[in-house]
Amino acid sequence: MTCAHLLKPVTEIVLSAGKLLAAEWERPKGPRGQGDKAEVDAEIECVLRTDLLALLDCDFWGEETGTHLTGHEYCWVVDPNDGTTDFLLGRKGSAVSVGLLCNSIPVLGVVYAPVTEDRGPDCISWAEGCSNVIRNGQEVLPHLAHASLALGCHVLVSTAAATKPELNAELCAPAGFIPMPSIAYRLARVAAGDAVACASLVPVSAHDVVGGHALLIGAHGALLNQSGGPIRYDSETQMTKVSERCFGGGLNACRELVHRNWGLLFSGDRDIRFD
Repeated sequence: MTCAHLLKPVTEIVLSAGKLLAAEWERPKGPRGQGDKAEVDAEIECVLRTDLLALLDCDFWGEETGTHLTGHEYCWVVDPNDGTTDFLLGRKGSAVSVGLLCNSIPVLGVVYAPVTEDRGPDCISWAEGCSNVIRNGQEVLPHLAHASLALGCHVLVSTAAATKPELNAELCAPAGFIPMPSIAYRLARVAAGDAVACASLVPVSAHDVVGGHALLIGAHGALLNQSGGPIRYDSETQMTKVSERCFGGGLNACRELVHRNWGLLFSGDRDIRFD
């Protein structure tokens, strides 16, 4: 049995949660919080946890409200506001991310960025059993199976890349690069056809990437770790830190990116976070 029947209700739950994130963005004095913690994050996750477990009562992995792991076949994996630091700094593009694992394999993902620089509200979704990734109600034809780095293509990287544009251009060449918040949303946009690959250059947990990983599967793409191996979610340890760095998109493009010398970006700039 596939999870396609869950996609519509999960999407509705995520869209509703996204209204809370958008309302927080619109506060006259700006979002509440500081650093990498916004008050709305826990508020959104509480709503998601209640609604998702009412839809399918199983294990749960959340960034804000903790985990409940019993060995159940299914596990919801939730990030209520991926990109919180950028969100609190006034940068558009953070996202609500919900994924579902079945026996440690991503089988459903919904990533919703209610406030973006270039697209307005942007919801990207897929579930096992669906033919294609869906973006704002429209199917997107798969494009990642043979994607590679090439002129005219793009790699999506963190907002910190703007501080070292020449070096990032070299590392992503011959493709160009686009900085934006949220690894979850970057993965989603790659799955939806906006780029051939994306990267996170710091350790990520399951809540950061499971939703986007599912979308990549729907787009015939891959998610690799810093060694070029597949990202896995087989244990609580792996869920806590799935990789030191990750690269998502077309398999050929990701394999090329894995072998670039990304450590150059951190030379002399210990306070810059390339997430």
